Amino acid sequence: MGGTGGLPTGEVARRLGVSPVTLRSWERRYGIGPAQRAEGHHRRWTAADIARLEAMCRLTAQGLPPAEAARAATGDLSPSVVALGPLTTARQATARRAPDRDSRAAAASPADIASPAGEHSRAGDGSRDDQAERRRHARGLIRAADRLDAPALQELLDSALDRWGVEGAWEDVVAPTLRAAGRRWAALGEAYVEVEHLLSWHVATELRRRVAAVPRSGPVALLAATPGEEHTLPLDAVAAALTARGVAFRMLGASVPPLALAQAYRRLGPAAVLLWSQSRATAAPQLAADLLALPFGVAGARHGSLLLLGGPGWRSLGGPRTARRPPSLRAALDDITAAVDRS
Repeated sequence: MGGTGGLPTGEVARRLGVSPVTLRSWERRYGIGPAQRAEGHHRRWTAADIARLEAMCRLTAQGLPPAEAARAATGDLSPSVVALGPLTTARQATARRAPDRDSRAAAASPADIASPAGEHSRAGDGSRDDQAERRRHARGLIRAADRLDAPALQELLDSALDRWGVEGAWEDVVAPTLRAAGRRWAALGEAYVEVEHLLSWHVATELRRRVAAVPRSGPVALLAATPGEEHTLPLDAVAAALTARGVAFRMLGASVPPLALAQAYRRLGPAAVLLWSQSRATAAPQLAADLLALPFGVAGARHGSLLLLGGPGWRSLGGPRTARRPPSLRAALDDITAAVDRS
């Protein structure tokens, strides 16, 4: 661990998923600081120091006030008090009034939006050490989200996308984080909504920062959510990844009316169409079939569009026989890229 001198503050903050400002604040306010400083007054954190910080992160994420969490992390608070936690009563009350299974599905927890097909994808490429680092990055993200630490969330998301690219970061870092948040949201209901919203907003923001219009004279890909579907985070991931691949697309976004979708289809004559549906209530098999039946282009020069049905809303529902249901982000991207390249 950085030799015998411990780790610097920046490295510890990255590992824990907090901002360096947070660590300095904890040291100043609650005495959760390193046991030693290097020459020049630079903080160096030992394994014992980091263990106390991990306890601090865990306890604050569980709802313990920072001052009490600090006392517990340094051994100054009774274990029985720590075990109770201030949110016990609130969480029990929330559980009694938690939404039922159908309403949770309609609300679209992050557990369901981790991949275009709504399925858990396999880990991406990379060495064992690299995969371990991606898992640590995901844990840092969920800890930062639990603390509502926006600066740390932004920094971690930005570094993950820069280091592993949109595809690798989504499948191995972002999607596992969203699933973890979804499981907690399903268990706690309203007591966790603010965490899920903050995390989703920052993910969408970082993905959209990486989206750009790719010029192309021929057919492009068309991305749209079905009528009534407001959850489009996976479409943002597809758009950012297509930008990185240099594949041209047009994004229509959330809840596209049937007429608008038909007009865009006729005008663009797309090589591929990705229709996203998060819940069964917004899946529209007939709309998908009608879309493929629409004529476009000059007679005799028309080509068929590849139709991809993404999202858990399409599960167990029929659709056009020729439509595909990609099992992961990479599978959807490969299908779209191949269709655009062929056109």
